[in-house]
Amino acid sequence: GLSKKEFILSKFYTVGLFALVSTVFVFVVSFTLGLIYSDFNELSLIFSDLEYLIAFFVKLLGFFSFGLFLGILIKRSAFAVGAMLIWFFAETIGYNLFKYNFFKGTDVADNLFQFAPLKSMWNLIDEPYSRLNAVKTLASQIGEDISSDYGIHWYEILIVLGWTLIFVYLSYFLLKIRDL
Repeated sequence: GLSKKEFILSKFYTVGLFALVSTVFVFVVSFTLGLIYSDFNELSLIFSDLEYLIAFFVKLLGFFSFGLFLGILIKRSAFAVGAMLIWFFAETIGYNLFKYNFFKGTDVADNLFQFAPLKSMWNLIDEPYSRLNAVKTLASQIGEDISSDYGIHWYEILIVLGWTLIFVYLSYFLLKIRDL
């Protein structure tokens, strides 16, 4: 049999494998569709913005680790998914209360909630659609300016990796204190 530490490590390795396979799949599909439908064929353009793949991998690793933690905490997969939805709604409601009621017109809510688990994962790749030229053209035609910071910041990756470590450690701690 496996020790509790080996059991959690095997679960985390599985989480890492799922995140890696999903990231490779997104890369292959994007690469293939880009080669088929793009007018550009320069290698520097093809392989630009690969930091989004790293952010996608870290985001999945954090999200799957959160799912692992909730699965061990609740012991029922359907209830764990429900708990994740409840956490998402609570985090969203809390963010909106802070942003639009308590600290209206300031960045306090954004600065606080960038450390919340799901919001920090969401911040890694935040709303990429307005980066598309078609969306920018349409927005400029109706007089809107939708310039945003689309970069991947190192501190956002560190926040998600921190949550990942916390979730894995809490999963191990829960498993260690429970009598299985």
